[in-house]
Amino acid sequence: MTDRVTVLHTESSHGWGGQEQRTLRECLGIGKLGARTMVLCPPEAELGRRAESAGIEVFPCPMRKSYDIAAVRTILRVLREEAVDIVNTHSGRDSILAGVAARLSRRRPVVVRTRHLAMPITSRISYAYLPHRVVTVSGYVKEYLVREGVPGERIVVVPTGIETGRFADGAAPANLREELGLPPDVLLVGAVAVLRNKKGLRFLLEAAPSVLARFPRTVFLIVGTGPQEENLRNAIVSMGLSGSVRMLGHREDVPNVLLSLDLFVLPTVQEALGTAFLEAMATGRAVVGCRVGGVPEVVEEGKTGLLVPPEDPAALAEAILTLLADGELRARMGAAGRQSVMARYSVEEMCRRMWEVYRSLLSERGKK
Repeated sequence: MTDRVTVLHTESSHGWGGQEQRTLRECLGIGKLGARTMVLCPPEAELGRRAESAGIEVFPCPMRKSYDIAAVRTILRVLREEAVDIVNTHSGRDSILAGVAARLSRRRPVVVRTRHLAMPITSRISYAYLPHRVVTVSGYVKEYLVREGVPGERIVVVPTGIETGRFADGAAPANLREELGLPPDVLLVGAVAVLRNKKGLRFLLEAAPSVLARFPRTVFLIVGTGPQEENLRNAIVSMGLSGSVRMLGHREDVPNVLLSLDLFVLPTVQEALGTAFLEAMATGRAVVGCRVGGVPEVVEEGKTGLLVPPEDPAALAEAILTLLADGELRARMGAAGRQSVMARYSVEEMCRRMWEVYRSLLSERGKK
């Protein structure tokens, strides 16, 4: 092995979401710590395109099914020719293909499987047998995997980190009120999410009338796109909320959106960690969420935000009203939230901890 550790990240998904964003940030961050990082993914994958643009080596590999012999051969060749020390897999299909290839390889690279999601697993082999370590984004996901038979001593929790500098005061103009033609005294309550059922945004709409009854100069903002977009738009109209709820679609200026808000609310009913909460907290905003998944690990109830039971519009409305009525409380929670994110959830901290995982595994296998 050369002095420089070579890490190959594999990803079979074609899309671009939180999982792929974490992988790219980790490639860049681990690279700064001295590793050589590479990505292996399908030719049409968005991760590959963005990784290549960022100067990361990318190896195209079609992965047509979980038992694709041609893909295994391609991965074996990359492992051999690029002298790979660590293989970090991310989705179901690539975890099987790259895991099998790594186990067959004469180089005997370390295999790490990162679990990003809170959804049920479909194959135990890619968690319990192929990897030497499993990394989860939250304690909640670790506990789930242990219940599914994955040995707890082989699981390490490394939360996803965010680019904290993007969300600092002054990093964006915070001018959404002006853009939308809203007066400065309007209270802005917002959510940023992919518009899926599990994000629970219909419960935010159901909570809105109670909030508006007490604070009629409140405007709710829903930022993002997704399969529930049309349903949410129809619900806004049918509930008579068109004057108080605005759907802004996809926005590239998420820091500007968050810095413009008075309160961030996301009543998600399923969440592995809650990166959206981290980004909102990084801007110094108090947050409201639900006691589900990894959210209670991110949001310290009563200190950085308020948590309510899932699928409970009445409790959600009460929490929103509590914070809208008390600007000082919002400010205290916002400051505490930003401090928490800076200390525990930065990209730098995530990469430092992943680097520790890699080095520990190499040490265990007798590689300096």
